[in-house]
Amino acid sequence: MDTKQFSKPVLGIETSCDETGVALLRWEPAAPGRGLLSHTLYSQIKLHADYGGVVPELASRDHVRKLLPLVREALAEAGLTPQDLGGVAYTAGPGLVGALLVGASAARAMAWALGIPAIGVHHMEGHLLAPLLEEDPPEPPFVALLVSGGHSMLVEVKGIGRYRILGDTLDDAAGEAFDKTAKMMGLPYPGGPALAELAQQGRAGAFRFSRPMTDRPGLDFSFSGLKTQVLLAWQQSDHTDQTRADIARGFEEAIVDTLAIKCRRALHATGAKRLVIAGGVGANKRLREDLAEAGSKEGFRVYFPRLAFCTDNGAMIALAGAIRLASGQHQDETVQVFPRWDLESLPAVV
Repeated sequence: MDTKQFSKPVLGIETSCDETGVALLRWEPAAPGRGLLSHTLYSQIKLHADYGGVVPELASRDHVRKLLPLVREALAEAGLTPQDLGGVAYTAGPGLVGALLVGASAARAMAWALGIPAIGVHHMEGHLLAPLLEEDPPEPPFVALLVSGGHSMLVEVKGIGRYRILGDTLDDAAGEAFDKTAKMMGLPYPGGPALAELAQQGRAGAFRFSRPMTDRPGLDFSFSGLKTQVLLAWQQSDHTDQTRADIARGFEEAIVDTLAIKCRRALHATGAKRLVIAGGVGANKRLREDLAEAGSKEGFRVYFPRLAFCTDNGAMIALAGAIRLASGQHQDETVQVFPRWDLESLPAVV
């Protein structure tokens, strides 16, 4: 493989769930923005809104419709042609198997046609590395809190590909708990952002819910019991707009406090002084404010990706793939995806 080609841009494709993301990135380790040339994103929110959640078959079909037009759009935005590419990176898992196969098949076909390498990227590694797109990125070692729709995990990061999971989700992840609680309270899809917005109108202390699994040692997460507490409070309430907002605030505060407590424990356990927050829930305003304030008081630094790169996107996949391709890693032409994929199984980048 000609390593000189990685002075050329890498195309990143993300199709793990209900967002089609495409980006172009020329890996420049010392450059602000890490060489991001363009990124485009299409969300399927309207498509799934009538069902109150993602319908996998519809998601896959919509990726088929949107992916290639987005690739053309990203190339045009960057002023490039397919022949300018040096490699293709795509999300190979975890995610919905049909949606993953759309991106993987397109990526492999483009790489084969252009005679360039391709690599499957772990979706959560993409989130974990998203802060590296910022001007002042974190350097390992650090602890990462990855909080998305289906994952809540704490990871010790000693280097790219050198990961140790400190705590994981036992049942509902934080993002799932947000969405399910919002749906239970009659909020529109997608529920998580709607609930967080409503919580801004709630009164502090009107409802206080437990901080799950913080009364015992350990770094795992469990939010199903919290969801049940909120259900009971909602069923027993007067259902006024103010009560709805008060419950939303109490719920959000419980989630944020729990995540913050576990982050402090992880930092203490590892001795790290840097904390990365990534994933969709990483866009939550209260979580960002609370952890930034805690860091300034307690002597650790917190890194967030910009809001556009908290949710699923092609830029984080292009970045993760470009780093691995530049290190000499790539895969054969087999189209293979992994709906479940252990983050600790990834090879280290040396």
